[in-house]
Amino acid sequence: MRVIGLMSGTSYDAIDAAAAELDLVGDSLVLKPLGMVSEAYDGALRETLSAALPPGTTTLGEVCRLDTRIGQAFAAAALRAVRELCEGRAELVASHGQTVYHWVAEGKVHGTLQLGQPAWIAEATGLPVVADFRPRDIAAGGQGAPLVGLVDLLWLRGRPGRPVALNVGGIANLTAPDGTAFDTGPGCALIDAAAQGFSGGALSCDTDGALAARGRVHGPLLDRLLQEPYYTLPAPKTTGKELFHLGHLRDALAGFGTLPAEDVVATLTMLTARTVADAVRAVGATEVIASGGGTRNPVLMRMLGELLPGVALRASDELGLPSGAKEAYAFAVLGFLTVHGLPGTSPASTGARHPSVLGSVTPGRDGLRLPPPARLPPTRLLLE
Repeated sequence: MRVIGLMSGTSYDAIDAAAAELDLVGDSLVLKPLGMVSEAYDGALRETLSAALPPGTTTLGEVCRLDTRIGQAFAAAALRAVRELCEGRAELVASHGQTVYHWVAEGKVHGTLQLGQPAWIAEATGLPVVADFRPRDIAAGGQGAPLVGLVDLLWLRGRPGRPVALNVGGIANLTAPDGTAFDTGPGCALIDAAAQGFSGGALSCDTDGALAARGRVHGPLLDRLLQEPYYTLPAPKTTGKELFHLGHLRDALAGFGTLPAEDVVATLTMLTARTVADAVRAVGATEVIASGGGTRNPVLMRMLGELLPGVALRASDELGLPSGAKEAYAFAVLGFLTVHGLPGTSPASTGARHPSVLGSVTPGRDGLRLPPPARLPPTRLLLE
């Protein structure tokens, strides 16, 4: 089955559309990557989305407009992937949508909201669409994130040592060898917020770590940032920009006077490296396989390597999954599992009471024609 996986992360800079040929062969799920295309949000939509996210406020009317416009943007990315990567012969779209709120209180996730109405994708492509992956896991008592845990487990099974999968997007998440998956804290979220704030919006991120490279880590600021209680919570746990936003940084900066922008960004980059490294050491990892936009920041990756001597640090590209497309491929896998009646979660990863078949399905142009249910879930993921 040819599946398009759609993903836009907490940095909300672009929609990634990855195409995969997926097939169940015995106890293995075989994935053949067919490529990825990426569509940046247009400036006006990105600005509206940014203004609506915490700590900003919004209205139900704005939420409705965002749901429609994001759905249309996802539909355009999906249609491009169908034409350019699948020669017009895709069979399914799996859309993560755009997370706008993850309701966490007292260590428990109560709800989540991803926008990007899947009807627009189904209408544009004519294909059935699996979307709204996270709520079912939350209803079963899970965190609803990170949902790549099961895919990571299947993918890394049998690899020597104690490998962990790390994704560094706006938020950083890790899948441990025992299947536990959790958000370690900010990935690029605070770095991006600082770059945007100090530049008056001229910069959207610290491209290539240029600001951090010119700065020095401010020890007292780092110590204050590390006092955030989230870091000491037990796994599984999840967080987002509801916590790690510009206001969080401003609170931490209070009383320090005017610090150079480069020093603040360097300190935030070290914060990400430090919290990731602490999590990696806590699970006894011997190897880190990294993906996500943060891997393109050489300063961050250098800091992480220095904090983890003796632990191999490599990009997921070396194992066959492009680091910039890994999450989009992961959601293609989750969509495939859903339409075959197979669970897309592991209780060890999210803390749910049981595994769940994820998502809601929007019929395509020819109605809803699902494949026969699979008899047994796969035990490993092989790349072709």
